[in-house]
Parts: sequence; C-alpha cells; structure tokens
Amino acid sequence: MVSAYSLNHGRIVLRFPGVNKEQSKLKAFSEPFVNSDVRIYLRTNASIGCATGGKLNTVYPNIRQNVRKTNLALYFCELMHRLTPEQNPNPNKFYLLENSLAELESFKFNEASAPAFMLRLMQLSGYGVEEKPLLNIPADFWTALHKENLHNLAFTTAEEIIYLNKARYICRRFLNKYLTYPLNTVGELDLTVPLEESTRVTSPQVRAALSALEEVLQPA
Repeated sequence: MVSAYSLNHGRIVLRFPGVNKEQSKLKAFSEPFVNSDVRIYLRTNASIGCATGGKLNTVYPNIRQNVRKTNLALYFCELMHRLTPEQNPNPNKFYLLENSLAELESFKFNEASAPAFMLRLMQLSGYGVEEKPLLNIPADFWTALHKENLHNLAFTTAEEIIYLNKARYICRRFLNKYLTYPLNTVGELDLTVPLEESTRVTSPQVRAALSALEEVLQPA
C-alpha cells in the first residue's frame, strides 16, 4: 500500500501489485518521493485503487544521494500524509510538495526548509498564521518563511537563528496539539539551542506568548 498525493484527487491510497518481485515494473513507482503519472484501476465503491502502469517523471537522484536531503524529503512527504485528508484535492498543496522537492533536488540542503514547508502547509490547510507573526518574530522574517524560495532562506546570524528556533517551536507546538501520535521525521524540527535560552524572555512573557499562540493556531 502506498499513500500518494495527486494533483486531481488529493491524497489517495494505492496498491502496487507484485512490487516485491525483483523484475516488477512498478517497483520504482512505489518508492518514497517519486514524481510520476500513474494509471489507476478503481472498482465501483472501492476506496483503494490499483496501479497498473504509468510514467516516471523523476525519482530525485540528488536527494537520494544525500542523507540529510533524504530525511528532509521524507519529512515533507510525512507531513502531507498526516495533515491532509483523503480524496480532498488541493492543487496548491500538490505544487508546494512538488516545488519543494524540486528545490531540494537542485540546491544545497537548507535547515530552514523544514519549518518553512510546514508553515506553508499549515496555511493551505486552514491554520492560517501567515498574517500573524508569532512569538515576536519580525514581520519580514515571518513573511520570508512563508513566501521566499526555500533555497534562499539563508539565516546565519545569532538573531536569525533565534527567530528560526521560534518558528520550529511553533511548528512542534502545532503538531503536538493536532496529531494523535508523533511524526517519525519530527527531528527535522529540532531546536538548534534550547528555546528558553534563545528567547531571552521571562517566564510570564513565555506563558503569555504561548497563550496567544494557542489562540492563533486554530482552524480558519
């Protein structure tokens, strides 16, 4: 069984018969983060389709040769699986995943991609925080996380790392609130330094910020 995100049908579940056989023509289609056009046979009233063939567009070879890129690509795909309902198409989500994988294939690994991708997926899923910078993150930094090409998110100063850690924390807070069990790839959102050290605010301020955060992270 494979969970796939399609342009016209959203997230769907497919069977790939015979993929365990060494000479299976469908084996490559069933691998993680593969971009392909697949022919699907679906019986009347069935909820799971059967892949019968298709055309491979790309398997992202550069990603597969780099462990950090591979982990980040798996994180993108797991978020799409966990935060999207079945058979609810959203072309913008499809293009977010496709473009993010294409950037990861063509450019260097960028750790800011993990929170940026999730914030954009949250926006497309109705948990809109793009217009509401949280935890005192500057508006231009917040906008860049939501709008800038992933490979251009080069944050290197101590202050920028603080803001990036805050964005990671917001993402983890959201996941803890809405997922029943943790992501396998949640390590992509690990903080570079402890949040308490990076925020440099007092406990009452932290509590107030988290209270505001809970109010904002609600479905639109």
